[in-house]
Amino acid sequence: MGDFDAGLWSHPRLAAALLDEDWGAVFRTYRRLAGISQMRLGELVGLVQPDVSEIERGRRRVTSVEVRQRIIAGLGIARERLSAAAPGVEALPVPGLAFSGTAPDEDLLSRVTNAVDGSHRVDTATLDWLDRLLAEHRRAEDFIGSRPLVAVMSQQLRTVVDLYAAARGPLAERVVRLAAEHAQFLAWMAQDQGQSAAALAWYDRSHEWALEAGDSDMAATTLSMKAHMAWSGGRGNRCVRLAEAARWSAPHTSLGVQGMAAQMEARGHALSHAPDEAHRLLDDAQDLIGRAAQRPEDEPPWMYFYDETWFTLQRGMAAMHLGDWPGATRHITTGLDALPTGYRRDRAWYLSCLAHAHAAAGETEQALAAALLSVPDAADIGRPHAWNELHTTASVLLRRRVPEGRRLTDALREHD
Repeated sequence: MGDFDAGLWSHPRLAAALLDEDWGAVFRTYRRLAGISQMRLGELVGLVQPDVSEIERGRRRVTSVEVRQRIIAGLGIARERLSAAAPGVEALPVPGLAFSGTAPDEDLLSRVTNAVDGSHRVDTATLDWLDRLLAEHRRAEDFIGSRPLVAVMSQQLRTVVDLYAAARGPLAERVVRLAAEHAQFLAWMAQDQGQSAAALAWYDRSHEWALEAGDSDMAATTLSMKAHMAWSGGRGNRCVRLAEAARWSAPHTSLGVQGMAAQMEARGHALSHAPDEAHRLLDDAQDLIGRAAQRPEDEPPWMYFYDETWFTLQRGMAAMHLGDWPGATRHITTGLDALPTGYRRDRAWYLSCLAHAHAAAGETEQALAAALLSVPDAADIGRPHAWNELHTTASVLLRRRVPEGRRLTDALREHD
């Protein structure tokens, strides 16, 4: 998105094809106007080149809501240009959150309800419970993905904001801090679903609330996460600048938060093909994370995932950008071996990256094996990122004209 002039969509032929949702005509016209290949179009919308060709020829119809949404997001199509809004995803029940200990007891439930309706002031027990509930939702998202949680967390943030009117003194500051954490989580979930504009808006809101509450850890984290968004969009220089800002603009942050910013800066340099700076900052980040691990109680609650395993995976990502395929496969394999089984979304993502690294290195059998392990979870909770990475891997294999490319393409098509 953003690579081509949005004014393309005012072209009469393209606008008419879009209104009819004739995706074959949309693809053909868009490619002609933008001057791009079927391969490049496939990269934008998360499809391999043969699928783009079949859609253009009318041999394949776009019937999947997920594929339709990928096309809309990948080509930057404004919703008002569509004949109807894209179908949404209904909120789903969240398994694993209704266990004993998460729901408030009757006395606490009464206090939460009364605080929200303004009849009583907020108390510490109410905010403690909301803190714990947010932590449980974070861990649930690792397993079930972000889609089922968006509606739940949006309502929970509204509840927290409503508490502000009834809060006094230090508790009011704590409510603002809690709102900042909820906004950051909503931003991450929007980012996870490829909704960049919504993610940036939530990160900005979280950053503002964090500054209001004097929470330097959250203020720095939001900048690091915006750096991550820049990295995801292939903007290395912006990633570096935002990560630098996370390190100098929010003093007195925890060692883990500093380490997160350092590794994001390193990944920005890797993306810009500056290996010396990337490796120096990765070493700095590793030192910070090692020291943070000695005092985990000093880290904010949202940094629960940040450990040696996670950092090893980040080294693998940096190696991919630097074209160090042996280093990438080594680090990602090591990280995956230690990654807890409950991290389904992350496992799908890093398996798809491992597949890509193997494919780029010419290790086609290993690439297919890793990709096939990723496909079920990538299809279920790893869209769009892991799913798109698998399509990229398939494209690499197809360009090598090896049978593994067709086998992976078939596996992806079964889940589309």
